[in-house]
Amino acid sequence: MTTYDSDLLIVGGGPGGLATALHARRLGLSVIVAEPRENPIDKACGEGLMPGGLAELTSLGVDPAGMPFHGIAYVSENRRAEARFRSGPGRGVRRTTLHAALAARAKEQDTEWIRARVTSVQQDAHGVTAAGVRARWMVAADGLHSAVRRAVGIKATAGTPRRHGVRWHFKVPVWSEFVEVHWSHWGEAYVTPVEPDLVGVAILSGGRPDLAWFPWLAQHLTGASRGHARGCGPLRQVVSRRVAGRVLLVGDAAGYEDALTGEGISLAVKQAAAAVNAIVNDAPSSYEAAWHRVTRNYRLLTRGLVLASTPRAARRAIVPASAMLPGVFDRAVNVLAH
Repeated sequence: MTTYDSDLLIVGGGPGGLATALHARRLGLSVIVAEPRENPIDKACGEGLMPGGLAELTSLGVDPAGMPFHGIAYVSENRRAEARFRSGPGRGVRRTTLHAALAARAKEQDTEWIRARVTSVQQDAHGVTAAGVRARWMVAADGLHSAVRRAVGIKATAGTPRRHGVRWHFKVPVWSEFVEVHWSHWGEAYVTPVEPDLVGVAILSGGRPDLAWFPWLAQHLTGASRGHARGCGPLRQVVSRRVAGRVLLVGDAAGYEDALTGEGISLAVKQAAAAVNAIVNDAPSSYEAAWHRVTRNYRLLTRGLVLASTPRAARRAIVPASAMLPGVFDRAVNVLAH
């Protein structure tokens, strides 16, 4: 008779992995999280939770401290377009604050941890073995460049255009109740309020980021102390599939378009629920269709916007077009907010 150390081994102790742990514990599965780093883990992240993602987290008993924001604003040097959320505010939350809240809740729910980096996986018809743990199932939530994804033979390639992200924190009083997306010829800057006197600024671009691209934003930040830079990329990862036997991919490991529409955390939480449902129903192949359903709006809108804004002439039109077509902009923002 086969013996198991756990029902589920989760590789990666970031938000996607911990959300998976919470969904699994809620349905009675035993869980071990394999993560080599100390908590809390920081990384480049826009740090904005959309209303739908925030609702998913609170349903899991996670309510991280942060700053509410009420919509999205697109900003250029002389134009501004705003769209308010219809379903309540989102929340700007420091990545470390979010991670600490998720980890504390997971520990309350009797999730186990091991300090291990997983680079090889063995599996058969009945279970998965990695890092000395035998489990019935594995969820890989180990990021854009997932080692588990490689180990189980799932192909991933960096897509085009090749874009990277860099994030800093600036100590300055929050000036807007919106997440602002500042546009220039060379990239976009996300400004997310995370504390009353702290904003996160994440620049997405195909080249080396420079705050000077956004002179109207740089003025707001003049004299403000700036924290360490954190980077990631290339952002677009085209993943051939999300299931390999008894291994399921969640979060950035499962494929990623771009950070432009700011839903990474929200999507990871929703994918976690879908993956756990597939596991509980002993139907891992059903997760592929569920993943496509959960991510469809994000993939279509984000990919369309990234491609449409690649030519510099088109980039100049993004903010004016959003301001001239407020109904279209409002609908797009609220589709992504859920």
